[in-house]
Amino acid sequence: MLTDTGYSYDLNKIEKAYEFAWNCHSGQYRKSGEQYITHPVAVAELAASLELDTDSICAALLHDTIEDCGDRIDFETIKREFGEDVFVLVDGLTKLVSIKFEDKAEQQIENLRKMFLAMSKDIRVIFIKLCDRLHNMRTLSSHCEEKQRVIALETMHVYAPLAHRLGMQKIKQELENLALKYLDPIGYGEVQRDIERKYGQNKNFLDKAQKTIAESLTAANIGFSIEGRVKSIYSIYRKMYNQGKSFDEIYDFYAIRIIVDTEIECYTVLGMIHETFNSMPGRFKDYISTPKPNGYRSLHTSVIGRDGIPFEVQIRTWEMHRIAEYGLAAHWKYKIGGADPDSAMDKKLEWIRTLLETERDETDPDEFLRPLKIDLFEDEIFVFTPKGDVINLPTGSNGIDFAYAIHSAIGNKMVGLKINGVIAPIDTQLQTGQIVEILTSASSKGPGRDWIKLVRTSEARNKIRQWFKKEKRAENIAYAKGELEKEFAKLPRPLTEDQKNELIASYVKKFNFSSADDLYNSIGYGGTSLQKIVVRIKDDASKLTSAPSEDEPFSNISVLGDAPSAKVIVEGLDNFQIKYAKCCNPLPGDRIMGFITRGFGISIHKFDCRNTLAGLSDPENKDRWVTARWADRYQDADSGFAAQIMITAQNSYHILADVSGALAEMHVQVLSINSRLRQGDLIMLHIGIKSRSTDHVQSVISRLRKIKDVIEVTRG
Repeated sequence: MLTDTGYSYDLNKIEKAYEFAWNCHSGQYRKSGEQYITHPVAVAELAASLELDTDSICAALLHDTIEDCGDRIDFETIKREFGEDVFVLVDGLTKLVSIKFEDKAEQQIENLRKMFLAMSKDIRVIFIKLCDRLHNMRTLSSHCEEKQRVIALETMHVYAPLAHRLGMQKIKQELENLALKYLDPIGYGEVQRDIERKYGQNKNFLDKAQKTIAESLTAANIGFSIEGRVKSIYSIYRKMYNQGKSFDEIYDFYAIRIIVDTEIECYTVLGMIHETFNSMPGRFKDYISTPKPNGYRSLHTSVIGRDGIPFEVQIRTWEMHRIAEYGLAAHWKYKIGGADPDSAMDKKLEWIRTLLETERDETDPDEFLRPLKIDLFEDEIFVFTPKGDVINLPTGSNGIDFAYAIHSAIGNKMVGLKINGVIAPIDTQLQTGQIVEILTSASSKGPGRDWIKLVRTSEARNKIRQWFKKEKRAENIAYAKGELEKEFAKLPRPLTEDQKNELIASYVKKFNFSSADDLYNSIGYGGTSLQKIVVRIKDDASKLTSAPSEDEPFSNISVLGDAPSAKVIVEGLDNFQIKYAKCCNPLPGDRIMGFITRGFGISIHKFDCRNTLAGLSDPENKDRWVTARWADRYQDADSGFAAQIMITAQNSYHILADVSGALAEMHVQVLSINSRLRQGDLIMLHIGIKSRSTDHVQSVISRLRKIKDVIEVTRG
C-alpha cells in the first residue's frame, strides 16, 4: 500500500509501529469477532490512500493504544519509541475518557473543542480521525441498533460536514451514505431501489454518452480521462426529502467527469459539450473562477443527452481533481514536499483557529457546529466588491454578513449599503452577481445589538459578539441585569435579593465564570444565551420558594406563546416560554407536539412535521418531545400566528395585484411575499400571512383559488 505515493517512507518505523500495536492489542477483539488489530491496520491503509506521511501511518496504527491498553503503555513510551510527531498525533487522536460532564451537550462541546484544538496544531490529526470514523462506519453492522444510530447521527452531524469543509469529498460521500443506511434504512432502501430501476432502464446510456464525448476530444487532440457515475444515495435522498422533489425530478442523476491537463482545456471542453448536447438553462456553475470555500474547483453543466436523458458534466484538471477528492490532505503532501510554504497552509487552516476563537463561549452543540454545516447544507451566492473581488456567502446572507466577510473593522464601522450603486437597507438579502459596496464612517458607534439576530453567517454573528464583549462591557452588564430583573418579576412567587444572588452565583459556577459581572457581560454580548438562563431561572426558582400545599389542586399548565392570548397546554411542564417552529408554522387546529430545546424553552411543531417525525425516532432526543395541545381559548381578533401559503399561477402582469387585493378584502395581514419563476409561464408566490387558525387559513386559500390565472393554492 506504500509503493506509488511518491514518498520515501520509513518502512522500518512503520513495521515497528505495527508490531507495537499488535502486542498492545493482543487478546482484544472487535464486536464483529475479528482481532482488534484489524481496525488500526485498516485505518493505516486509508491514511496511506490519502498519501499521508510515515508519522501519520504510525499514528494510525497506534491511535487506540493509549485508550485501550493504558494499563500497559503510556504517552512517554510512545514519545520515546516513535518521536515527538507521532506522540502529538496519538495524543490528539486519543478520546476524552477521564473528564466527567454534567450533560451530553457539554460533553459533545468539549470533545469537539479538543478535536479542533488538535487540528489547529497538526491537521494530520483530523485526516487520521476521519479514516478512523470511516472504517468504524464500514463495520457498524456488528453493533446493536441503538449504538448504530448514535454513531451514525454523530457521523452525519459532525464528521461528514467536517470532511466536506476540508474538501475531502470521497470520504464525505461514503460517510453520508453509510450514516443514512442506519438513520433511515427504509428511505435508504427506497432510493436504492429507484436507482437500480432507473439505471437498469438506461444502463447503456452512460457508455454511449462517454463514447460520443471521447470521440470529440480525441479529434480535437485533447488528452483526457473520462468516467461516468450515478448520483450517490444520500445526495438523491437529500434532494427528495429536503427539497420535496420526486425521484424523476433529479436531473443530475447521471454524471460524467472529464479530467484534462490545463485550465484552458476545461473551458474548451465545456464549449464542445455545449455544441454536442443541448444545455439546460440555469444549470451551469463555474467553480474554477469562483471556488467553493473548501477549495473545490470544477466546471459543472447539465445537458440533455441524445436519448432525451439529462445528465451533469464535471470538467476539471488533474490538480483540481486531486483537491476535490482529498481536499486539504492533497495540500499537505505539497507542504511536506516543500512546494507549498507554511504560510499558504496556515491560511487554509485559518477557519479552524477562527472557529476555536469565536465559538469559545458557545455552549449549544448545534450553534457550535453551524460553521461546519452551513457549507454542507446551504446553497451559495457569489457577490462582488466594487473592485471586482468575489465574496461567497450562504444563501440568505445580507449586507451585514458581506461587511464582516470582508473585515471586522468594515462591519463595525458600517453605516450604509449600496447594491449595484443604489442605497439599500443594510439587512437586504443579497443575490448572486450583485456589486455590493459598504458605506462606513469613522464616527460610527459600532454594530447594533439587534444585528446578531439579523445576520445569516456565524462569522458575522461571532464578530459582532466579540465587539460587544470588548467595547461595551459596562453596557452589557447593565443590559443583562435589566433583562434578568424582568424575568424575576414574572415569577409566580417573588424571590428575595439573597435568593436572586444565590441563583446567579450557581450560574456563575455552572458556566465557569469567575464573577457575576463576567456572566452578565457574556449574556449582554450574546456569548451566553439569555433564554438559556431564563429557562433555568423559571425551573430553579421554584426550588427556592415554598412548595404548594397538598390541598392545592393540580391543573394543566398554560404557557404563553408569541401572541399575547395564544395558549398551549404542555403536559407535565410549567412556566416554560414557548416559540412556534418556523419549519412547519403550527396553527390552532393543528395536532402539535412540543420539543424541549437547549436554552429557548419549548418549540411547538405540527404533529406531522418532518422534524417531529425524525425527532421521535432519534434515541438521543426522543425524551425531549412532550405532548402538547391548544387551549380551548387560543385566539382573539388581535392575535395571530405566522402561516405560509404557496400559490402557483400564470405569470400575468396583474397576478400580484389581484392576490394582494384579495388579501386586503379579507383583512389579512401580509408578513412577506416572495416569488420565483418556474418552467414555462408559471410563477410561484410564497406568501407569509398572519392567521388565527387552520380554519382561517383554509378560508383564505378558498378565496385565493377563485382568482383568475391561479392554478393551485396550498398551505406551505
